[in-house]
Amino acid sequence: MSRFLISCGGTGGHLSPGIALAEGLADRGHKSTLLISEKKVDARLIEKYPHLDFARMPGLGFTWSPVQLARCVVSHFRALVFCRAMIRRLSPDGLVGFGGFTSAPLILAGRLAGLPVVLHESNRVPGLAIRVLGRFATRVYLPPGVRLGSVRAAATRYVGPPVRREIVRTPQAAARLAFGLDPARRLLVLLGGSQGASALNQWARDEAPALARDGVQLYCVTGLGKGVGETLDLRSKSGEPVRAVFVPFSDRIAELLSAADLVLSRAGAGSIAELIRCETPAILIPYPHAADDHQRANAAYFERQGGGIAVEQSGLGGIRAEVLDTIFNDWLLRKFRGNLRRMDRANSLDLMLRDLESLAAPSAPAGLTMPHTA
Repeated sequence: MSRFLISCGGTGGHLSPGIALAEGLADRGHKSTLLISEKKVDARLIEKYPHLDFARMPGLGFTWSPVQLARCVVSHFRALVFCRAMIRRLSPDGLVGFGGFTSAPLILAGRLAGLPVVLHESNRVPGLAIRVLGRFATRVYLPPGVRLGSVRAAATRYVGPPVRREIVRTPQAAARLAFGLDPARRLLVLLGGSQGASALNQWARDEAPALARDGVQLYCVTGLGKGVGETLDLRSKSGEPVRAVFVPFSDRIAELLSAADLVLSRAGAGSIAELIRCETPAILIPYPHAADDHQRANAAYFERQGGGIAVEQSGLGGIRAEVLDTIFNDWLLRKFRGNLRRMDRANSLDLMLRDLESLAAPSAPAGLTMPHTA
């Protein structure tokens, strides 16, 4: 049995794959502690995982603002002290960072302790933590086809983000009924990521009556702090009831994606991985201010692979026509779902688990390490 420390806090895109990895390690008899941030979104996301061990660590995201930068540096020093104390207390066999501001202190503490350190990047444009720390890592997992010059070729492996075991497609009609929706009507689900998307939420509120007139139900996850939950009972052109639902948060993502005919979503790598696993076509609206514009790269790759459509946020005003053209086109939806099924062939979690086991066992023969494949 081995023990791992996993830093994965700050956003759902970091936390969800961390949870997937921790559950996979537990299934194979290993122990892990997940280091999360002090953000409210982390506290909400972990509520349904009481069987896992979480620890909150200090830290703030990077910024160029002089005052905020000073606070960031101080917080990261505190986080480094915290991580070194955790390493001394738990004596882990390996450390894993999923990027973001919680990864840097853990990886640096691991290097100081001489432990194997591993980084995972889900996005198609590697973030600052991966770019800076990758050269010090024992292993760096990157999306297929992504290259990073600062990382040694021998340390690189190509895998997608691990997906939580609960993320599986369920029968559509039953899923709709579970949310109080009409199983016979088309359903558009809107997701703005774990922190919500104000622009998408406003579009949903503006367009809900028009969508209802065309017989399309709407289920919008607004994000915590970005609106109150409410249900609107609207009418179609023929006077039949059509529902529009707004909720701040949902921890039933697999069921919700299974219920949907089409999803309108931001383009975080974690959200895309869950869309792929549930075979749910999507129109992706990349967040235009995402670090290094990584969401635009994610959306473009998703579109090239045939999982759906990518549209700039500047085109939101005319996107209702795109939604209606897609959601009522059964041939196109089947085509998208077939492509999504093809995209989900690789099991990233199993590949990572086998590799981590070899890294955490120094006496293991070199041949046990996972082969370097693109």
